[in-house]
Amino acid sequence: MAIAPAPTAPRGGEPMPDDGPAGDGAATPGRAVRLLRRLLTFQTLLVGGSVVVVGYLALVPLGYLFHDTFLSGGGFSFDAFSRAYGGDSQSGSMMLNSLWFAFGSAALALLLGTALAYVQVRTDTPFKGLFFAASLVPLIIPGILYATSWIFLGDPTIGLLNTLVFKPLFGASPINIFSVWGMIWVQGLHLAPVAFLLMVAAFRAMDPSLEESAAMSGAGRGTILWRITLPLVRPAMISGALLMFVQSLESFEVPGLLGLQNGTYVFTSRIYFVLRAYPIDYGAAGAYAIGLLAIAAAGVLLSAWLQRSSRNFQTVTGKAFRPRPVELGRARPLAGAAVIGYFLLTVVLPIAVLIYASLLKYYAVPSRKAIKTMSLNNYREVLHTPLAFTALKNSLVLGVGAATVVMLLTAIVSWVVLRTKAPGRRLLDMLAFTPIVIPGLVLGLALSFVYLRSSLPIYGTLLILLISYCTRYLPYGMRYSSAAMAQISPELEESAAVSGASWFQTFRRVVLPLMSSGFLAGWVYILVVSFRELSSTILLYSPGKEVLSVLIWEQFENGQFTTLAALGVCMVVILVLLVSVAYRLGARFGLQGDSTN
Repeated sequence: MAIAPAPTAPRGGEPMPDDGPAGDGAATPGRAVRLLRRLLTFQTLLVGGSVVVVGYLALVPLGYLFHDTFLSGGGFSFDAFSRAYGGDSQSGSMMLNSLWFAFGSAALALLLGTALAYVQVRTDTPFKGLFFAASLVPLIIPGILYATSWIFLGDPTIGLLNTLVFKPLFGASPINIFSVWGMIWVQGLHLAPVAFLLMVAAFRAMDPSLEESAAMSGAGRGTILWRITLPLVRPAMISGALLMFVQSLESFEVPGLLGLQNGTYVFTSRIYFVLRAYPIDYGAAGAYAIGLLAIAAAGVLLSAWLQRSSRNFQTVTGKAFRPRPVELGRARPLAGAAVIGYFLLTVVLPIAVLIYASLLKYYAVPSRKAIKTMSLNNYREVLHTPLAFTALKNSLVLGVGAATVVMLLTAIVSWVVLRTKAPGRRLLDMLAFTPIVIPGLVLGLALSFVYLRSSLPIYGTLLILLISYCTRYLPYGMRYSSAAMAQISPELEESAAVSGASWFQTFRRVVLPLMSSGFLAGWVYILVVSFRELSSTILLYSPGKEVLSVLIWEQFENGQFTTLAALGVCMVVILVLLVSVAYRLGARFGLQGDSTN
């Protein structure tokens, strides 16, 4: 089967090809040779290879995970599940903690993100420029650093909020960041910018005519918001809630840093604990992983069921509109103060406390004595640590490599899905989206099952980390590539083909340049998230193959909090520089022009 665009009608005067049976039986080998040549073209090999790679990345690790969990004793059994969930494993409290943490974090992130998006898009609130920083900076800060900064802020004994605010004013330290509520707070704040960006797009695309009609009919602002505005953005809210739920469910950094200190386990921290125990029970770890995967898949199915009537909420039509901002009146100063407070709480405080801790030899509550001991010794120690430069090099190689491989692969796959009539192209799209429901720790465990028994010397190398990153971020690259491909008219490719260009020339010189805006945006996103990835890396790295996030985790386990803070500040600065350089280069490909139009 050759994968090609839909055939066009023959030109005038050209005879139709004869597809009927040949009169001469000797022509059969000739047809077979022509068919073989069509199947062995560069286009077919490249596209077919990409399809095979996507299928391998999405299905093979899960196949090994299920095989080694259910068939670990030589035959089909549930012994691994009995060891994991039976006896005194406290699996009930672990499940409740996992669900409560995921639902609570998703609800907090969606509530904050939706409220901020509404204020940003639909009101005349001041300081709108702070929304950009409040949404971008937390996305750049890795989860392990964000959790660490809130340890410095919310620790019951040394946390700045308890020691400098609550204890002097109320004589008590009510904040305990090492609890399920503390985990929900940190994870929700860290995910709120993602929800904000999703809801901003929904509010901007919503036709305000229905709200204006309700206002003319005498409805108050609260009634309009509750009865009209929120129902119209319900599909976006459901999608956002699903994304927040899955990301919270698979989070390892926050439960690992905050929950384990108080004996609070969720699925991810329990899997990590089982794999760190001796002897290692891979079957029980696989049972936990399958349970976590089942909950994530159930969340996806629930989201699809809730969105079954999304067509009833479509408001984007061919009619142009310009939403008129709601005038806040006397509430405008209060809204401005709330914006500043949110920016200080989510951006300034976490970064400031990391910088403060990085300047101390031993962490202490701010005082004259502590300020006098400030120095740059921690930064000197980081710069003179060979492992830090090795981790930085590995992070750069993996980030750039994963971003490049994923975007090139998904560009080809999106062409197959959107430009051809190949059978199974929708299934291919679903396969590319499948890894989004696979938590990072589960993916790391599945890949270890694959390559621990493989004869290929991949386990413990950077290559297995690259495979993990490419699999993990394949759905995100597919969304960016598909969105960019859908905006390109097929007429441009047809014109190039008529002019004599081959498929590869058309794809390289027409399709890819026209996709450059979405391609580069996806490349930057995957670079950033790969640079800060920990959950899948923690099970796959080996000594000498650490990345920056793993090095920070090791510093935390060793109790070197001030060195961790210095390394974290350096990591954030590097990420900011990478994003700035990437978007500066992206200006040449129209990213800035797109953002201003």
